[in-house]
Amino acid sequence: MKHAILKIISYLALSGTIVPSLLVFFGDLDLQMNKNIMAFSMVIWFATAPFWINKKVSPDTEE
Repeated sequence: MKHAILKIISYLALSGTIVPSLLVFFGDLDLQMNKNIMAFSMVIWFATAPFWINKKVSPDTEE
């Protein structure tokens, strides 16, 4: 269960590094807000991703 929550948070943070750039490209977001969102998302990604990436899951646990 904990790995599933970490994955969700990690993927949301990863999308927080991609989506704002697209919004700037289309003119819906200013550059400074883009930088702030991307910096925050980067910190969250690096804080959560190491706990579930490349972890072996035992056969008796389901995700």
